[in-house]
Amino acid sequence: MKYLLLILSLFSPLIFAEPTELYWEDLVPSDYTAKDAEILHDGSMEQQNLDAPVVDKFDGKQVKIPGFVVPLEGDDRLTTEFLLVPYFGACIHVPPPPPNQIVYVKFSEGVPIDNLYDAIWVVGTLSTKGWSGDIATVGYSLKGITVEPFEG
Repeated sequence: MKYLLLILSLFSPLIFAEPTELYWEDLVPSDYTAKDAEILHDGSMEQQNLDAPVVDKFDGKQVKIPGFVVPLEGDDRLTTEFLLVPYFGACIHVPPPPPNQIVYVKFSEGVPIDNLYDAIWVVGTLSTKGWSGDIATVGYSLKGITVEPFEG
């Protein structure tokens, strides 16, 4: 029993560590300068800066990031897949942001998303493995653990 306690005491900081809190600017390499992209107001939803690089140091890390939900899969109670974006309306009302400003999120069991107008925090394991769908090309994916209201 004492060996089990010793092992738990050594590894508990790793097991119960708080996720790294990220913000959208953290997902853009510090030396990257985006090409000027003009948002056309002609109804075009074409995504710009498809070559935007990701930040590798967060690959495989447990993170907590705020954003808005663009639902992809789920039902009227639970959402299993969504895009997390930095501002409301991205990918729906205006062209998608660059791939390094979108996170594809997947929850195996699904989570309730009460109001798409409200920002949320998402906790999960971040990957630099992108995702591509009809809506956008995405630079990051996240295996979701929890969702909570954003209170910034």
